[in-house]
This record gives sequence, structure tokens and C-alpha cells, in this order.
Amino acid sequence: MFAPVRSVSIGRCYNSGMEQSHIRNFCIIAHIDHGKSTLADRLLEATGTLTAREMQEQVLDTMDLEREKGVTIKASAVRMDYTAADGEQYELNLIDTPGHVDFSYEVSRALAACEGALLVVDATQGIEAQTLGNLYLALDAGLEVVPVVNKIDLDSARPEEVAHEICDLLGGDPDEVVRVSAKEGTNVSAVLEAVVQQVPPPSGDRAKPTRALIFDSHYDAYKGVIAYVRVVDGGFARTDPLRMMVTGAPVDPVEIGIFGPEMRPVGQLAAGEVGYIATGLKTVRECRVGDTLTERNRPAEAPLPGYRSVKPMVFAGIYPTEGEDYGELRDALEKLQLNDASLVYVPETSEALNFGFRCGFLGLFHMDIVQERLEREYDLDIVATAPSVQYQVALRGGRVVEISRPSDLPDESSIEEIREPWMHIQVFMPEQYYGPVMELVTKRRGVFTKQEYPAPGRVILYFDIPLAEIVVDFYDKLKSNTRGYASLDYEFAEYRADKLVKMEVLLNKQPVDALALIVHEKDAYHRGQALVSQLKKLIPRQQFEVPIQAVVGKHVLSRANVKAVRKDVLAKCYGGDVTRKRKLLEKQKAGKKRMKRIGQVSVPQEAFMAVLMLEDE
Repeated sequence: MFAPVRSVSIGRCYNSGMEQSHIRNFCIIAHIDHGKSTLADRLLEATGTLTAREMQEQVLDTMDLEREKGVTIKASAVRMDYTAADGEQYELNLIDTPGHVDFSYEVSRALAACEGALLVVDATQGIEAQTLGNLYLALDAGLEVVPVVNKIDLDSARPEEVAHEICDLLGGDPDEVVRVSAKEGTNVSAVLEAVVQQVPPPSGDRAKPTRALIFDSHYDAYKGVIAYVRVVDGGFARTDPLRMMVTGAPVDPVEIGIFGPEMRPVGQLAAGEVGYIATGLKTVRECRVGDTLTERNRPAEAPLPGYRSVKPMVFAGIYPTEGEDYGELRDALEKLQLNDASLVYVPETSEALNFGFRCGFLGLFHMDIVQERLEREYDLDIVATAPSVQYQVALRGGRVVEISRPSDLPDESSIEEIREPWMHIQVFMPEQYYGPVMELVTKRRGVFTKQEYPAPGRVILYFDIPLAEIVVDFYDKLKSNTRGYASLDYEFAEYRADKLVKMEVLLNKQPVDALALIVHEKDAYHRGQALVSQLKKLIPRQQFEVPIQAVVGKHVLSRANVKAVRKDVLAKCYGGDVTRKRKLLEKQKAGKKRMKRIGQVSVPQEAFMAVLMLEDE
């Protein structure tokens, strides 16, 4: 398939079996559930990349979680050989990307390896929040966008209307928008022709020193870190000594290859191609996503532009239920971070939960996925605290500190102001749900900014809202208030100062750091009452009475007692003198008092998640 490497006096020139002008690198972008993975399946079938026997639904979604939840979590690559209508042979490299807003970082990385993007829009739903979000990412990356209207087989499909919506946004002729049914396989060949005709071939010089961008990676126990690369200039064979340009780590490839979609070893990779390198490296730090690979003997002058460093939006503590599993949890997080560069973590300790890690996530769905992967793939039993956001605290001396857990908030007397992150959010929905959405957002301190009408009967509402108010159950409430028709996109706006206070929970007069919250002053009273009521149901009864208190500063907002488990000490007294009974009861009372002084209250996992279950009322 590949011609042998040809040595020349001034260096090397790599010649792949396919001319650069006949290579097309493209990705599929869309809102969640608009049919990206199904269309990818049909493209694999149409090009004969997989036989009918090898085919299965969501073939590029290799994780069990992706199949169960029906969403793409990781970007994945595949090479397809295609004979166009004019008889020419083409090499198509497809990168399937996630659609959920929490994984837009995965999308931005995939776009850097491509020259074009298929923009898939559901013919029944039309343009939605992440359609626009991902489209702007593609346009910013300078990609050629090929619009595709999917699900034309459904009774409620509006292909002509949706094609006009897309052209109002992108320009062009609505008649030229490709209309397909990925489920039925209708008109899939037109998509492949559109890719060949409209997506430009990769630029890059195969005679120049090698530069290859690492756009993803995963860990293999036998081959070490496997880097997914897009070769921009030059090329390399398996025997070539390479190095990372940013970290400086030397790489002697164990194997190089392409995705077909399984990993398939080849002799060499040349400029314009997408493939993988089994580096043999054992740690994440040496092989970073966004780094550039070059030859050691003939290095490139400058690395390729990498990716903006990801900024976590949601933070939570993750602890092993058994202290001795701490090392295993650390190793598991390191390997997960290799596969998911948007996950960040630092060690932390908690009085209630001992040693663990403070982890940063892009959103609540991302947090759920990481938790499930830790439990399934690494067989760990973990406890996760309620999620919080990162605050900026301006101190009286002029210094500003950032905190990601409420228990780290400095002493009240030293604080000038507390700033919280605010988001710009866009809600796409049918007009009839205007009222319920407006009420939901304003109840959560949201501020309406503007509205647009992209199509008849549909409206886009723009709001500014604190991140803390949308991080837990906002998306679920939005979906239920609009019967599932609304879609949401968000981006960071700025930090704004507000009247925020730390609310602590005392169990048996001892603060539990993992249950502390930062809340708005006006919400503190009812949040405190709701939390204490929840905890009273969840804290198991002890041998002594346990008071639960919600406290702001020195003010107790709410209190409830978990009654003690009491033994009937009077069971053996059959009548007789009342003083004997009183003496036994007094003795029991004194014992309970002593136990309360030294007793430890066991806090179940449900109690840490009670913060999430607080009702709005």
C-alpha cells in the first residue's frame, strides 16, 4: 500500500501510496442526537471499509458508555478508500466528534486535524444550540463546511425548510444542500461526492522536516501511550527516531499505523495523512495532546500551534471508599487524563473523607462520565462530593485568590468581595415555551439580554446567569419545562462580585468540610432549611443524639436532631421502687452524653449528594 522510503542527500522525502491531492480529511459536527454516528456507519458501509458482517450500530463508539447513553464521548478516526464518480481513487480520513456541549473541547481538537466538516442537521428539529456552537468552531478553524440534512425519512421531516435555515446562516443555494436518511442509507453516496468536490486537499510539503500534530491519545498496557496524529509536513517510518517538540521526550516508535477503524500497522505515514504512533512512553507528561512530533536527526524549526488550555467549569472531590485504594485512584486518573485532556486533578484531603483528589470537569455530564469510567474500567469504589464552581476571592490587602471548594474560603473578616463565574447562555426553543423558560432562568438569578427569531415559530433567548445556578439540574428542568424541545449552549462570560456567603453544616457540632456550600445571601435561609431536612433523612441513627445545623458565620439558620438508638433499660424492672428506674435512666443519659462527646458520625455517600437534591421552593 505504501511505497518504500526514499533517501535523498538533503534529508528525506516521504511518498505515500496516495497523492496528496487525493486525500480528504473531514469531521462530522452536529447537535447531540442529530445522527452523526449513524451517518458515519453508512459512510463506512458505502466505501466498503467494513463488511456487512463486521458492521454494527455506532461502530465508531467503542466505549460501552457511548453505546448505553447513545452519545459520542470521544472523537474517533477512520480511513476510507473511495472511488469517485469520475473513477478517481480518494483516501478519506473521517473524524467522528461528540455533540454534547460538555465535550466541545474534543470537537475543537478534532477540527485541527481536518480541512472540512460535514454539518449534520436533523430535518425534524432544524438548527439547534450545539449546531451553531460547533459550526462557529469549524469556521474559526478555517474549515470548508458541507451542510447535510438528515432524517428525511421521518413523517415530521421538513427538509426544504431546514435547508433554507442552513443557507440563511451559511449562504449558498438550498437546492445544493445534501438531503439524506442515515438510518435508511438514502443518498449517502451524494455525501461522499460532496466531500470529494468541496473539501480541499491537505496542504503541507512532504520534503520538509517532519511535523505531526497529536490531536488525541490513549494508553495501552503493552505499547504505552498511543498518539493519534495528523502529519502536516514531511513524514516518518517506524524506524525513525522522533521527539516531542514541547516536552522534549524522545520517541522510538513501537508501531505506526492507520485506523480502519481498528488499528492497522503500516510502513510509513506522509504529510496530509491521519494515523497513530505507539510511542512506548509510559507517562502522560511526556506525550501531551497538542504537542508536535518531529524527527530527532532533522528537527523542524517551530512546533505547530497547539490547543488553548482547557478551563474546567465544575469541581468535585473524588475519594476512594477504602483508604488503601488511594494509589490505584491516582493511577486511574492519570490514565484517564491521557485519554481526556480536559480532566484536571490535584490531591486534597478532607476531615470527613481522608485522602482523595479535587477534580475539574467541563460540566456535570462530563463529571458523570468520568465517575462511571473510574468505576467500570478501573474497578474502583469511589465517593464523590457535590460539585461546585471556582470562585475568586478579593482580600482586603488587594490580593485575589481562587478557590474551588467552599471549605477553602478565607476568614470572613479578611474578605473584600467574592466573585463568581457568569455564563452567556443561549436557549433555542419553540415560541410557545417562552414563559416557562423565562421564569426558570430569572428564578436562578439569570438576566435576559436579547432574543432572535432564526425561523418562524422558533426563538433564541440570550441570558447571563451564574454558573453555580446551571451546573446541577438546570438542563433537566429546561428539558422538562419545554417537553424536550429546548436546547442549550453556553460559554464563559466573566467573574462578577455578589453577596455570597459560606454555609457550613455542623454534625454533632463538628463542621463537615465536604458539605459546605457557597450560596447567595438571599437564598441562604431556605437552602439551609432544605439541606438540614434532607440530611435528617439520610444520616443513620447513632448510639447518641446527633444535632444537624446549617450555619452562616455565627448564625444558625436551621437545626434538626437525629434521635439516638435507645436500649430499653427498664425492661428488667417489674414494678418496684421508682427511684431504681430513675437511676437506670440517669445512668443511660450520662453514658449517651459521654458517647456524644467522643463519638464519630458516619456520613453516607447519599448525604454528600443531598446538596444536589435541594428543591427550588
